[in-house]
Amino acid sequence: MSRREPLALRWSRVATTWLPFADAASDDLPLGRLLRLSLFQVSVGLTLVLLNGTLNRVMIVELGVPAWLVATLISLPLLAAPFRALIGHRSDEHRSFLGWRRVPYIGLGTLLQFGGLAIMPFGLLLISRPDTEILGTAGAMLAFLIAGAGLHITQTAGLALATDLAPAEDRPRVVALLYVMLLAGMMGAAAVLGAFLQDFTPTRLVQVVQSAALVSFLLNLVALWKQEARNPSMTRHDRPARPFAEEWASVIGEQRALRLLIAVGLGAAAFAMQDALLEPYGAQVLGLSVAGTTSLTGLWALGSLLGFGIAAHWLATGWDAHRVAGIGGVAGLVAFLLVIFAAPFEAVRLLYCGAAAIGFGAGLFLVGSMTAAMALARDGKAGMALGAWGAVQATGAGLAIAAGGIARDLIGGAATSGSLGVALDGISTGYVAVYLIEIILLLLTLVILGPLVRVGGGPLAAPRSRFGLGQFPS
Repeated sequence: MSRREPLALRWSRVATTWLPFADAASDDLPLGRLLRLSLFQVSVGLTLVLLNGTLNRVMIVELGVPAWLVATLISLPLLAAPFRALIGHRSDEHRSFLGWRRVPYIGLGTLLQFGGLAIMPFGLLLISRPDTEILGTAGAMLAFLIAGAGLHITQTAGLALATDLAPAEDRPRVVALLYVMLLAGMMGAAAVLGAFLQDFTPTRLVQVVQSAALVSFLLNLVALWKQEARNPSMTRHDRPARPFAEEWASVIGEQRALRLLIAVGLGAAAFAMQDALLEPYGAQVLGLSVAGTTSLTGLWALGSLLGFGIAAHWLATGWDAHRVAGIGGVAGLVAFLLVIFAAPFEAVRLLYCGAAAIGFGAGLFLVGSMTAAMALARDGKAGMALGAWGAVQATGAGLAIAAGGIARDLIGGAATSGSLGVALDGISTGYVAVYLIEIILLLLTLVILGPLVRVGGGPLAAPRSRFGLGQFPS
């Protein structure tokens, strides 16, 4: 046994250094428990892919639903996004004899996700029939709204719970892990759902969507099980509570918090405006095949993973969160310039590099800005801080995606009709205009973030461990 003990100790040190996100764990939040908690992000990713991706194609191609109605259905979950701050505040101030603050809201969000997805396929099938189109439209709108509200409630309360459980020094890596799990859930769901719906039948649609509802329910149940300890003193009914309006006014009234939220909204809009345009840009402007445009999404995802990991490492070694978010904005500027110049130079490699750089910049910005929002939490008010961040981020991104499509169509149509002159008469003009708008938004983001960056901005303390896969997501 004495010969094996040193080897076992050496292996334990290797595991701590090289296993993905091993350093995000702590005595209060072990790695196994943290990974189990992160399953709520997988559930959110599954629901997002279903609402924003897989069902779009099914509705338009297989069911013949008009594109304007599809766009309207997709936008309905956005209506719940501005209420994330209220959801976070209510979870902070929840009153209950059971002693839970986050559990009831994650449970409510889970039930709404399940219910919305469970009734959704029936509404979609009714839309495709002329005699039940009105009833189907009403049912589909209700299903999209309920499922969207569920994912917003689940994610807001889940992130607040993670903030409650994680020590302050480990929160950057916890944030990175949670968003890696979100990305993993989206990528896995896209592959699995696409495979099951390849041979489309109405029965198969019902089976797949309702199976997704059940999977999301089970994932959230496993994620939540025995995570939040009961603390009746935190939820007693005689505990003084500040009204939401007063709490929100205090957040908005603090100049640094307001400046951060404005930067988050502009930055989220800047990175999201091209979400629905990158693959069409590669296909129409550079003539990429389906496989080629799909690889753009893969490179974006790879860049995001790299951004998550590097942001977690920088923040864990003491970097200022606003500076990390700002570096993400600079990376975004470079990325969009690469994408723009790929057209006149007909350089596919520039486009590939630009796609990866967009993901990298977005990853840095997301983790940095969310960590900065976590720092706003005071006296157990993580729900309010993260709810405000989530509301601004989701609303800015959603509106930007819609605005990007409208701008591309209007400007592109004017260019191809000759209204903008001979020099701009090309199919790429509409796309380039959107990328230029994104560059302007990123410049504004950097201007607003600048005063928030800590003077000296470098690491505050020595690294807790050397940089390995413990800080690099895979």
